[in-house]
Amino acid sequence: MTTTAGHPADPGDQGVIAAGAGARIFDRGYRAYDGVRLGTNGAIRALTKHTIQRVLGLKRTFWNKILPGLTIFMAYVPAIAFVGIATFLKSRLLEHGVDVNDVIPSYGDYYLFVWAAIGVFVAFVAPEALCTDRRTGMIGMYLASPLRRDTYLLAKAAAIGFVLSIVTLGPPLFMLVARTIAGVGPDGPGGVVAVLWRVVVSGVIVAVLPATLSLAVSSTTTRRAVASAAIVLISLGSIALSESLIAAGASHNFFVLNLAYLPLEIVTRIYGEPQGTTLSSASGVATSTLVAAYVVLTVGLAWFVRWRYQRIEVTR
Repeated sequence: MTTTAGHPADPGDQGVIAAGAGARIFDRGYRAYDGVRLGTNGAIRALTKHTIQRVLGLKRTFWNKILPGLTIFMAYVPAIAFVGIATFLKSRLLEHGVDVNDVIPSYGDYYLFVWAAIGVFVAFVAPEALCTDRRTGMIGMYLASPLRRDTYLLAKAAAIGFVLSIVTLGPPLFMLVARTIAGVGPDGPGGVVAVLWRVVVSGVIVAVLPATLSLAVSSTTTRRAVASAAIVLISLGSIALSESLIAAGASHNFFVLNLAYLPLEIVTRIYGEPQGTTLSSASGVATSTLVAAYVVLTVGLAWFVRWRYQRIEVTR
């Protein structure tokens, strides 16, 4: 067999096709992949890393970095400012008889300073992580890999949790530094550990319920803007609903319907601060009631996300 150029074809080649003078295309047949196989765990790690990069705008255009960068900046600005006050103005405050505790907020109060930034970040992260895959059809590509629907959601949840920890764990750690420098922080290694575990647990609590809410909303639409707007409206609507019911004479236990402030109230109690620190309507509500409602809402929303993804039609 020869090509149109008159050169003999390699006997080991199959299906020689003429493609113009001097050009040859050889059909080598199927060749199996012989590289390292990382399996399901490797696929989960790869998807988690890719989702983190996408949400934060890494390896993307400058415009994709603006919103995540701005919200992270907003969450850290107060903490950085308080660190500066504690470092450079401590002596001057003492000279004027000003208690540093009156200037630097408590750990629980700090979340009220950055509540809006955390809310915007939560409303942005999950839609960016989930809606895009379904709209573009990439979810089918992922599920054609070792990933299954549950492991796909596990990777997405891990990525979202990591990204949210940037704004729920980082700023309180800055506050720990600020209060330690100002001399109103924990005393000794034991005191630091006691505060540190509260910071970690509080950061998780502030992140998990809003994250599951955003995942649940994002599982119902492929449009990121619609999902983000719905998350914000549901959060604000829950505040209005619970406050209206309590103002109308209903039990203060209806505070548990407040999806925005429920995690914050639990956090203030973890730090031993007075009841109703976030909203006066939380006064009189038992901590056990708050925790039970938090767990029920989180588990219910997580179940809804899984239920939705088990029924989403995917083309591979």
